[in-house]
Amino acid sequence: MNSLLPNPTEQLSPESERSCCIALHLLGLSGLIFSITCIHIIAPLILWLLKRSSSSLVDRTGKEVLNFQISWTLYLFVSGALCFVLIGWFIFPFISLAWLILMIRAAMKASNGEFYSYPMTIRFLK
Repeated sequence: MNSLLPNPTEQLSPESERSCCIALHLLGLSGLIFSITCIHIIAPLILWLLKRSSSSLVDRTGKEVLNFQISWTLYLFVSGALCFVLIGWFIFPFISLAWLILMIRAAMKASNGEFYSYPMTIRFLK
């Protein structure tokens, strides 16, 4: 019987593994495209849950991406709250720009087959 879902125990080829890692990093950009709250966390979470048992690198990358997205979402909320005392107006643009640059840098590293560890990330998932 053919199933629409992939076999979770099937190992990924190196090309598929690299593609999944790139997609995990770039799915954070979905928050810029779709205005659904927390889609930048939900989209990588779904891919990670589907592919984590197929590759240890995809599992590790998925955890790193989720930790990054959650951490930087918290940083953005704090800087947004600091807008009431004016300092947030200076911090918010820098945090937003760093978020974007770090995701693109991570995707470029993943395209070279390298694991990227995001800076200033709280490790919620280990």
